[in-house]
Amino acid sequence: MIDLKELKARKAEIAQNIINRSMHVDIEQVIILQDQRAALIAANDQLRNRRNENAKKMKSRLSSEERAKLIAEGKELKDAIAEKEAELSDIEKKYFSAAAAIPNYAHPDAPVGKEDKDNLEIKRYGTPASFGFPVKDHVELGTELDLIDFETAARVSGAKFYYLKNKAVLLDLALQRYALDILLKYDFTLTITPDIAKESIVEGIGFNPRGPESNIYTIEHTDTCLVGTAEITLGGYHAGEIIARERLPIKLAGLSHCFRREAGAAGQYSKGLYRVHQFTKLEMFIYALPEDSEQIHDQLLAIEEEIFQGLEIPYRVVDTCTGDLGSPAYRKFDIEAWMPGRGDSGEWGEVTSTSNCTDYQARRLGVRYRSDEGKIQYVHMLNGTAVALSRALIAVMENHQQKDGTIRIPEKLIPYTGFSVIDRT
Repeated sequence: MIDLKELKARKAEIAQNIINRSMHVDIEQVIILQDQRAALIAANDQLRNRRNENAKKMKSRLSSEERAKLIAEGKELKDAIAEKEAELSDIEKKYFSAAAAIPNYAHPDAPVGKEDKDNLEIKRYGTPASFGFPVKDHVELGTELDLIDFETAARVSGAKFYYLKNKAVLLDLALQRYALDILLKYDFTLTITPDIAKESIVEGIGFNPRGPESNIYTIEHTDTCLVGTAEITLGGYHAGEIIARERLPIKLAGLSHCFRREAGAAGQYSKGLYRVHQFTKLEMFIYALPEDSEQIHDQLLAIEEEIFQGLEIPYRVVDTCTGDLGSPAYRKFDIEAWMPGRGDSGEWGEVTSTSNCTDYQARRLGVRYRSDEGKIQYVHMLNGTAVALSRALIAVMENHQQKDGTIRIPEKLIPYTGFSVIDRT
């Protein structure tokens, strides 16, 4: 949530940011609700002051007639306060619900655009290989080498689920440990997080837990959800806390399962492992001082690049456009790996993102720190994908396929897998 005290002063800027993000929020209605809330708070305060004065008078020497009059007035004030509090509660629900739809401010350098085609490429690493033989996608490779079983998973669990089998299991675990060791080098505290979070935490991070457009699975008869990313559980770790300044930055890494409804997702680029309902991901999350967050954001991107360079994967980095940022992000960088089996002749596919959400999530979750001057301020919160296993598997399998139908293991992964080639044996 943005600082709502700035709503009127920065109204034009906020309205333009909403347009740039291709969102629809009625700022005028939010301001009307804000004014109604302020008026009700003031009216309630006046009634409470009158009730306090009434209570003081009751302690004086009074005639029975005067006391009866004060008692009647006190009852009227009590009823009026209850009525105003009910009005205030109703207005506050509407106000905070409407205000929560206002997105974070966007970085001045974020490209303005509606969708991912408007993202700005800022860097490339590596060159896509020329194979000299017909390229297979990961679904073909996984079937021929008995690594992935989509058909059985569809019968058992439904579409967009899968079984990993044989050496793919070891490759998946090797990718996890490889990335964990890199994060250890950068002093992240490693965690395996819960796969369930309260709806209040999910909403605080900026996800919509309910409704037809929600990507989140809710758990029936509870106020909890399956997490779509460990960003949710890591972001909730310090909810409601005031963190000592000297502890910042706090660097957490969370390994979790991720569950996503993927509402509306379809098309050839959703094939196979690319867009599934359940996968494993290692997430980075940092609580930072506001003055450090942009530098830390660059550091998160550098770690993601180090991981994929070690996997010998060609990739590009894109600066995400305003319409594709999502509400919480101030700025977001994506790494898109080259996927040779995608489309007719290969395409880029997103494998990581890293976002600086500034104080947007911290305001919603109440995560603060005490400045050197003793002032309570909101931290900045950042997240980044170390490795999303399903998509990393696509990149490794497709980029390192060989003419004989086998898959070469990148050199840095061999100590973790214990083998250098995946074949049918």
